Amino acid sequence: MAQGIEKIENLLADKTITEIMVNGGKATFLEIGGHKSKIDVIFSEEDMQEVIDEYFNKVGKPISYYNPYGDVCLPDGSRMNLITYPLSRCGTTLTIRKFDKQLHSIDDLVAKGTLSEKMRDFLIACIKGQVNILFSGPTGSGKTTTMEMLSYHIPEQERIITIEDTAELVLHHENLVPMETRAPDREDKGEVTLRDLIRNALRMRPDRIIVGEVRGPEALDMIQAMSTGHRGTLAVIHGNSPQEITSRMETLILSSGIKLPIMEIRRMIGNTLNVIVQQERSPDGVRRVTNISEVRGVERDEVALQDLFIFQRQGKTPEGKIKGAFKTVMRMYPRFFAEFQRQGIMDEKIFGDYH
Repeated sequence: MAQGIEKIENLLADKTITEIMVNGGKATFLEIGGHKSKIDVIFSEEDMQEVIDEYFNKVGKPISYYNPYGDVCLPDGSRMNLITYPLSRCGTTLTIRKFDKQLHSIDDLVAKGTLSEKMRDFLIACIKGQVNILFSGPTGSGKTTTMEMLSYHIPEQERIITIEDTAELVLHHENLVPMETRAPDREDKGEVTLRDLIRNALRMRPDRIIVGEVRGPEALDMIQAMSTGHRGTLAVIHGNSPQEITSRMETLILSSGIKLPIMEIRRMIGNTLNVIVQQERSPDGVRRVTNISEVRGVERDEVALQDLFIFQRQGKTPEGKIKGAFKTVMRMYPRFFAEFQRQGIMDEKIFGDYH
């Protein structure tokens, strides 16, 4: 086996490693238990060329002068990103985010302290009741994993269309069509964007659309899909709070070039989005859902939000672990609560001590 590939596969085989970061031929860092440390393994440019040939070129995602960076999903679900020299001044740089093979269900996330049992039950009911959910948070906060674990509760009879820049979602449904964007060729032709795929997905008889990450004008197409009857849409978006997410959605929709007053855009967001799940990675390495917020339409010319559940920090232990508790904090039942009661998928017990 070529040396570069052997080095990568040895690191991938270590179940304790959650992230591999190769800073050219100068240094290699690993993340284990939320903490980064330097190791002695060094990758030469020859090693990197072997990695490019094996993991990128063989699957039709060539790395070259015209395509100096890219992402690819590995067979175990890990995501590999690579950018070549001289764009990366320290040499060809590789970053691998590994998939946690110990996670098999949303119950595993409860056991890890990511969310509480009541939050789990609420989100499962939202999946079954086909509300539109955005999973938000910074890079590496675990939001995509939470969405994946909840996808196990999508009814088997539903037809799912997934849309991603790099196909990395691992869903276990028979009627599943995963779709992936395509970069333009050397002549700047043949590009297929997220917007193209979302529009095409609407013609594929989907019961549910899942978007791997919303970060551009495709936000408009996603919102329009939600508003035309495609309920239960799930998507990931980067952001630091539910309030920031609604403002970011406005900006992304405007970036599409649509000529609509800002109030009309806010009404689109307020009337189509239902729930925002905010997730963060704490300094102690634990990934937690910090807010589950309901989108309640437009009030006083702004998109109105109501926190339903939060993680309330209560200090640190001497070892640096974050102390806290998950709380129910809502002022009123969600707007879809009465319908969920009629369907038999949610009752008052899910909100615990709320009165």
